[in-house]
Amino acid sequence: MMKTCWKICLTVAVVATMCAVSHTSVQAAEWGTVTGRIVFDGAVPTLTAKVKKGDPAAKDAEVCAANDVPDDSLVVNGDNKGVQHVVIYLRKAPSSIHPDLSASSEKEVVMDQKGCVFTPHTLICRTDQSVVCKNSDAVAHNVRTAPFSNSAENFIVAPSDQQGKAVQMKLSESRPVKVSCDIHTYMTGWWIVLDHPYAAITDADGNFTIENLPAGKHDFIIWQEKAGYLEKKFTVDVKAGDNPVGDLKFGADKFAE
Repeated sequence: MMKTCWKICLTVAVVATMCAVSHTSVQAAEWGTVTGRIVFDGAVPTLTAKVKKGDPAAKDAEVCAANDVPDDSLVVNGDNKGVQHVVIYLRKAPSSIHPDLSASSEKEVVMDQKGCVFTPHTLICRTDQSVVCKNSDAVAHNVRTAPFSNSAENFIVAPSDQQGKAVQMKLSESRPVKVSCDIHTYMTGWWIVLDHPYAAITDADGNFTIENLPAGKHDFIIWQEKAGYLEKKFTVDVKAGDNPVGDLKFGADKFAE
């Protein structure tokens, strides 16, 4: 009788364990994608160029005044009011990261300097990547970083240097890192440094996509250069599959200096 009972108990335990493993596997396979759009709610602003084309007083005018140097601190699409260069990210890595995203597929992110503009204006760099700072201009530039957790960098990039200098930040940054040039002081860029893949930067229409998030509630930060924090805790209950959040509208007052 005792042997029979023991066998029954063992069988129940094995079945329970198998069910638990199966349930865990199903849960781990539930990944969702969040999509949305950041929209300027108000009259579309027009920002004055930082350097006017042909300005003879501009430093290195033959390069830096060959064309207008735009003010990228607030870029709003005149057709649909989408806001470019807005960052949406998780401050901390979630407990699960999709296997395809556990490590960066590309080990380098490039920041070029063209027409006395940091290109791209805003970029995402994971802690397993390096930012390679290149220079497509025929004049020298300086790259100065102002991180909060990592060591600051300050170096010259020679004219037309396509090899560049690699910068690695091994610590995640809770806030975007400002990048500037001491030679051309109006030049500004931003690096978002994270130890996970769950971040996006809006495109020219204000659209963003963050793929393969683990199912569950996640709190996103929404940040824009001129406004600062548009949202410090934008919560999305991510389900498996697509999770559109639609248009997220922010009034002109949010972007006032």
